[in-house]
Amino acid sequence: MAEKFRSPAYIDLIEPYRAGKPISELAREKGLDPDSILKLASNENPLGAPASALEGAKKAASRLSLYPDGNAYELKSAVAKRFGVPIDWVVVGNGSDELMGITCEALVEPGTKTLFSQYYFSVYRIDTLANGGEPVEIPARGFDIDLDAIADAVDDKVRVIFLTTPNNPTGRILTGAQMEKFMERVPSSVIVVLDEAYRDFVPPEQRFDSIAMVKRYPNLMVTRTFSKAYGLAGLRAGFGIAQPELVAFLNRIRPPFNCNAIAQAAAAACLNDDAFLERVYKMNREGVRQLQERFAALGLEFVPSLSNFVLVKIGPKAPELNQWLLDRGIIIRPCASFGLPEWIRVSVGTGPQNERFLSALAEFLAGA
Repeated sequence: MAEKFRSPAYIDLIEPYRAGKPISELAREKGLDPDSILKLASNENPLGAPASALEGAKKAASRLSLYPDGNAYELKSAVAKRFGVPIDWVVVGNGSDELMGITCEALVEPGTKTLFSQYYFSVYRIDTLANGGEPVEIPARGFDIDLDAIADAVDDKVRVIFLTTPNNPTGRILTGAQMEKFMERVPSSVIVVLDEAYRDFVPPEQRFDSIAMVKRYPNLMVTRTFSKAYGLAGLRAGFGIAQPELVAFLNRIRPPFNCNAIAQAAAAACLNDDAFLERVYKMNREGVRQLQERFAALGLEFVPSLSNFVLVKIGPKAPELNQWLLDRGIIIRPCASFGLPEWIRVSVGTGPQNERFLSALAEFLAGA
């Protein structure tokens, strides 16, 4: 009898990442027309990709027989120019979540720990366990990240701290003053990864200059993505900005050609498309208002959001609602995997898309 393959014991602790249900999967399961399905589960951009990105992708598509630039020079140059940093302060990823994995691969080993807040992006835990580390979840303060508690938990075994603003799934933000105070408390030997995947949805007056903070703290890396506001989730492109010593360290183990040619070209082409970003921002804030006002009218508890999704409490019937919506071709995100079994997370769609979901929700609640 063949002997079973062997793997490190800590791999057994990993639960695979649970993505939002794909449209094609629901169509197969329910026999639905894919074009009739509404997906509000994965915080994707309902406006799609901007024309600037599509044009960049079209040009790159004519050279698919060639490997992409392994150094992603054009994309890194565009990022460096936009954010006022040298090019060697920029590292690219196959989505910003790949940079979380690279960071753990570079820094985490058995006997070490990472810290992150309750209600977190599950990749932080997965990447820690994949490298033999101990993931430590720090209780939130209500739905807010408790930076003081995270700082208090730092010991000589902690290698990486993951923070997210706005946080997923709560939509809550950190302030510049909070981050400044926190960075002053964190030892320089501990790397802080500030995940800003949803930054472009925050009202401008509530954003802080995280890149300026990177210039002051060598142990801080800010990560951003083209998957959300830029509408390029299907291409997987993201970047990190940190001081060059950390970037060079991560580049030692960054996979070759990790950002494909079309992703690089599309991302570089749309990075400065501020007109598109403004359109996305305005539509999203209106959508958040639309959802939250109706949740309030329905008597539902929700967490006021500064992102492109809203976390709302349904109660014990949340799993039943999820299945009821799936039967009607509407995909939302159940939040049991976040430790919130009575809550759902709803991505902001266009006005008509939001209305379709809200009408279905009201119908369900009326019959519940």
